Amino acid sequence: MDTLLKTLGEPKRCEIIRLVWSEEKAATEIAAHFPTVTRSAISQHLGVLRRSGLVSERRDGTRRMYSVNHREVARLRAFLDSFWTDSLEKLRDLAESNEQ
Repeated sequence: MDTLLKTLGEPKRCEIIRLVWSEEKAATEIAAHFPTVTRSAISQHLGVLRRSGLVSERRDGTRRMYSVNHREVARLRAFLDSFWTDSLEKLRDLAESNEQ
């Protein structure tokens, strides 16, 4: 989980996730969304996202196509939701103990 959280700690990577959330996009399309960032830097971000498992890469001729790995994102969400659930359970227990 640490790797996933560190990966998403970079705002450009989060934006890349948003870009490919619903549809697969070519690396060039993704890079075009960041006019002030070099294509090499975007390529490095895509590599980090791919190695972490948050995006999948597929080759289509000479193009590299990227899409979100929704299963891995769901796993991360479940991990984060567990913090929320634990906090709510503690709050409920505290409220119930105060009622008694």
